[in-house]
Amino acid sequence: MNNVSDVSRDQRWMRHALSLAERARKEGEVPVGAVLVNEDEMVAEGWNQPISHHDPTAHAEIVALRAATLRLGNYRLPPGISLYVTLEPCPMCAGALVHARLSRVVFGAPDPRTGAGGSVFNLLDCDKLNHRAEVVSGVLEAECAEVLKGFFKARR
Repeated sequence: MNNVSDVSRDQRWMRHALSLAERARKEGEVPVGAVLVNEDEMVAEGWNQPISHHDPTAHAEIVALRAATLRLGNYRLPPGISLYVTLEPCPMCAGALVHARLSRVVFGAPDPRTGAGGSVFNLLDCDKLNHRAEVVSGVLEAECAEVLKGFFKARR
């Protein structure tokens, strides 16, 4: 990621993911947002919804992935799609992203407890799996982390 326009694009899409995290927060969910992008065009978006949907799998990444695969008519994503997500994916989400053949994952804040993009596990770029995704971490990390810290501080 050497190109200034790549960094600018990543930040722009991460800001969109942050707006989705805000939507989750307003709905009483842990504030995580995700957007799938192909050639600078949004394919699908999602935000955390496990509480409202009574579904432990309704993480932002899974919600976006389900919407994208329905829209595209295939359980596998075409090459070149990037996921922008405010928090490092967990093992469940990382596994689904690998099975969908996602090309690239860009995340904001690391998850030191369950992160599967390199913090605790590295399922997204694991040579033992049949697919590997490029991982870019730390895009707007401070803003992404602050949204989560503020949410949990308010709940205490």
